[in-house]
Amino acid sequence: MRRLALFAVALCAVVLVGREARAQSEEQTLVDRAALSLREVFDLGDMSADARSLLGRARAAMICPQVIRGGFVIAGQGGDCVLVARDGGGSWSSPAFYTMGGASVGLQIGVQDAQVVMLIMNDKALDAVLDSQFRVGADANVALGTLGRGISGSTTAAVGGDIVTIARARGLFAGISLDGAILSARSQYMRNYFGRDISPRQVVVGMEAHNPASDPLRAELMRTAQAPASNAAPAAPPQGSAPPQAVITPGPGPGPGTTSGRVQTESLTAPPRNGTR
Repeated sequence: MRRLALFAVALCAVVLVGREARAQSEEQTLVDRAALSLREVFDLGDMSADARSLLGRARAAMICPQVIRGGFVIAGQGGDCVLVARDGGGSWSSPAFYTMGGASVGLQIGVQDAQVVMLIMNDKALDAVLDSQFRVGADANVALGTLGRGISGSTTAAVGGDIVTIARARGLFAGISLDGAILSARSQYMRNYFGRDISPRQVVVGMEAHNPASDPLRAELMRTAQAPASNAAPAAPPQGSAPPQAVITPGPGPGPGTTSGRVQTESLTAPPRNGTR
């Protein structure tokens, strides 16, 4: 009987560990795909410099590696996204997790998927995203702009947008429209990734938690904003300067494999471009 009880306890432990590892893998896969999508979306040819300049001035970015839209008469769209923001010193936060969903009615047929980056240019727009479920195009105080040909439905030019959307789309629609899409935080993903209950605002504004596994995404954000062209290598640091170091203040409640604390200085060196290794 005792052996049976021990076996049951061990089996439960294996199941719990397996579930945790599987959940952690889902979040990390999304973060890794976001880093890849960032590089691909910003390869805009003649418009790459403008896009990188906007990223360099952005307060935050919502990165959606795959937004799928399709249907007949009623078209639905959806996908998972990560939100990152940076402080006044230029440090990017770890990601908060969001889901995008919505539906539009019209004579549409076919399927389209797109990689989408929404550049959030100021605190006003970031607060609108963080304060509640954010419906794209519904807040009259937040002007939407677009850059490139993969997105439609904008209300203003990119230079005047509080949120500027860049998309790399494939499929039968001429340009994916995000008007009416709803962005909602994924609390369970947040809990899995950081090991405790924490809000998107605490992560991206307060920078109260950091998962080192998100560092490649943070590095890609730095590299993309700094590179003048899609094939250019990142700028080298001045001669004699020491590489930047991570300064992380310990915080409560770290999850398995994560470090919880404020990211105080930029800790990342931009990765080399393809072909420069």
